[in-house]
Amino acid sequence: MSNTLVGALIGAILAVVALQFGFWGFVLVIVFGLIGALVAAISSGKIDRGALTDVLTGRRSSR
Repeated sequence: MSNTLVGALIGAILAVVALQFGFWGFVLVIVFGLIGALVAAISSGKIDRGALTDVLTGRRSSR
């Protein structure tokens, strides 16, 4: 699937959610989607959990 098609599908799904559940439902879907994407990226190894922890705690990493 192309990036354009994926973007269009995500946009259509978010539009349906916004119409069905209102603004806060829309925001909640986006927040949980971002959390799910972050968990998937960490579990697949695309994001280093140690480096992410260092960034969130404000420590400088020597990695």
